[in-house]
Amino acid sequence: MYKNFRYIFPLLLFVMSGQSLASGPLPGIEFVSIPAATYQMGTADLLDIQFELPPDNALRIDDEQPAHDVKLDAFEIGKYEITQAQWLAVMETRPGPAKYWSHPQWQQLPVVSVSWHDTQAFITKLNEHDQRYQYRLPTEAEWEYASRGQAISPRPFDADQLGQYAWVLANSGDVPHPVGQLKANAFGVHDIFGNAWEWVSDWYQPDAYLQHAPENPKGPATGELKVRRGGSYHCASHLVRSAYRAADKPSQRYSVLGFRLVRESRKTSLLAH
Repeated sequence: MYKNFRYIFPLLLFVMSGQSLASGPLPGIEFVSIPAATYQMGTADLLDIQFELPPDNALRIDDEQPAHDVKLDAFEIGKYEITQAQWLAVMETRPGPAKYWSHPQWQQLPVVSVSWHDTQAFITKLNEHDQRYQYRLPTEAEWEYASRGQAISPRPFDADQLGQYAWVLANSGDVPHPVGQLKANAFGVHDIFGNAWEWVSDWYQPDAYLQHAPENPKGPATGELKVRRGGSYHCASHLVRSAYRAADKPSQRYSVLGFRLVRESRKTSLLAH
């Protein structure tokens, strides 16, 4: 029991004190630093991917091309997906299946059944009350680099090691799991593959990579669908890799879909704009 409350108790005290959110960073949300880098985004060889696909597959994967170099500034990304406890403390709602909220470790499950618009409401509340940092969703380019680093293979580890890093259909029991139970990747990020799909900031276009800015691309200016990345506990392994792109209407909610945050110093953000 103590283990369960080690992460949430400071956050609950914070909320129960009547301050809800204060002028400092929100307790319980941890971030890791991703260094500035140039990396190859996308898939260079679709044959590599097709080898994994089931015989009757109808997935679109040509939107992962062309592979192209992207230069990113340093950024900080959530060490874990946003949890149910963090969502409850900020939004005072309990989205998603009731059984996840009655789970013995409900505090540490990733929050799911939140739309892209819902994530923006969560972010707005954080940004209104934190004077040091500004929060947002990662861009597609940031998410992909945080997941793969400099690897150009489908994942930054062998396919048969996926279960060591990700909750997918083969090992999850078709339910989400508390964040941080499996291995972190080389950057120290947990569950970036599997557990919950993660909304990112970009609008979806199949040919977005033909139009990407070479530095810190943010995707199309408009669109109908928002991108989600990373796969979930309900996914087969061929969907759970660095370059796979899925998208939905920003109003869509699924019991497999959550998010993680990027934060930046307000001083850095002001200088950048």
